[in-house]
Amino acid sequence: MNDLYQLAVDITLWLLVAFSIVTWALILVKGVQNYLAARRNRRFTSAFWSATDLNAAAALENYQGSAAQVAATGFRTLRNADSPQGNDLEHSWDRQDLLERHLRQQIQKERRSLENGLAVLASIGTTAPFVGLFGTVFGIIEALTSITSSGSASIEVVAGPIGHALIATGFGIAVAIPAVLAYNFFLRRLKLIAADLDDFATDFVTLVQKVGFRIKPTVTPTRLPNTKSSGTQAASSEPSVASSEAPEVFA
Repeated sequence: MNDLYQLAVDITLWLLVAFSIVTWALILVKGVQNYLAARRNRRFTSAFWSATDLNAAAALENYQGSAAQVAATGFRTLRNADSPQGNDLEHSWDRQDLLERHLRQQIQKERRSLENGLAVLASIGTTAPFVGLFGTVFGIIEALTSITSSGSASIEVVAGPIGHALIATGFGIAVAIPAVLAYNFFLRRLKLIAADLDDFATDFVTLVQKVGFRIKPTVTPTRLPNTKSSGTQAASSEPSVASSEAPEVFA
């Protein structure tokens, strides 16, 4: 029976080790994600507000980040508002309402992308101490069983099980603290980024309202035929025709 209790304590410790690995992996991934998101948003907003007009801002390419995706969604919505397939429910909205709807949907999409992994951190932070206590319970049961079987409550009998119990409790708390701190930090960063996107979307709607919610469509340049080369070929073919039609001279 003591082996069974010892196995339960070991499983608890290995489970906490897995929780710790997942926690630190998520901290690393979310840290890089939030750093790149903030950097890309700063780069795009700086280029956006430095543009001469909205058409120049709409031509901005090779930018990544949530702010760039929100702006691209807004410009794409305004261009598609004049599409010939405007009789369905998708295009039955007013231009402003349609723009605000698509911007709100894109912001929610970016928010969900940044929220990935936060639920795991919250779950580990709330359950890790109880998992440690679960191992503690089995450690105490093992200690009491050892006392009963040996008939002695000496330190040699109870030191091992009580030590495992204390290790499980401490390990559970050690796993929970980084998870809770990371969850609060990344949740705060998420709220800040979402607030910045809301402000950017509001400013975007205000700017577009000044031009009547209309953006010039992107025009792809058409390549003209190379008239110079064709003219050269025509000119080069004339002497051969003339030479072939020259009158014969008889001696």
